Amino acid sequence: MSTKAEFFARIRDQMRKTRGLFAASVATRPEHPALQADTIRRELAERWPETLEKFRREFERVGGVFYRVASVDDVPSVVGGIAREREARELVSWHSGVLGADLSHALEAAGLDVHEMPAAEAEDAASRERLRAIAARADLGLTGVDLAVAETGTLILMSGVGRPRSTSLLPPYHVAVFDRTALVESLHQVGVFLEAWHGDGAPPGTGAVINFITGPSRTADIELTLTRGVHGPREVHAIFVEGGIRG
Repeated sequence: MSTKAEFFARIRDQMRKTRGLFAASVATRPEHPALQADTIRRELAERWPETLEKFRREFERVGGVFYRVASVDDVPSVVGGIAREREARELVSWHSGVLGADLSHALEAAGLDVHEMPAAEAEDAASRERLRAIAARADLGLTGVDLAVAETGTLILMSGVGRPRSTSLLPPYHVAVFDRTALVESLHQVGVFLEAWHGDGAPPGTGAVINFITGPSRTADIELTLTRGVHGPREVHAIFVEGGIRG
């Protein structure tokens, strides 16, 4: 039985032998990903407005709904508006420490029944099932964003304690909140950050699952009839906070 490294090595070898069949070449692993990630951050600090505009265009092109607010204090008002338009009442959220802001009270004041994921890991299978059931019955899922990819309009979310993947996958409406620190230009840059996060630079409490979310869930049958929301949210909303989430 082959190891994971051997398995990926065979895939890379076959891709090199069949040039022209794949849209991209095989990327080389960065030698110093943490240093490269820092360089990317510094460069994007100078051109984040252009990167954000490209993200907005691509995100809307794949069916996402984009919002821009001045402060994190404006987020509950936007979420409340989304909920009212869809007659949604129940919301499940990442833990406030992971999200970067405590929005629960303001969201409740906006008329929502808020369930915040716990900061500690579930102790047993029954506790994990209870949390999944909360996410499954919720109308909206509120999350942060680890990376927002301008090239494809993709939101990248890492699962973990206080940030289960069920929050973005099970409710029919997903609302993601992010600021300029999440912006990257390309999937190549995503690879650099993921390599850097294999070391000590990963967001706190993150696990092994990484979700790449490019627009709402879409499913087509054999007759090419396209349906939204069968295997995930039927709508994805992204709220960009100009002033930063953590202040």
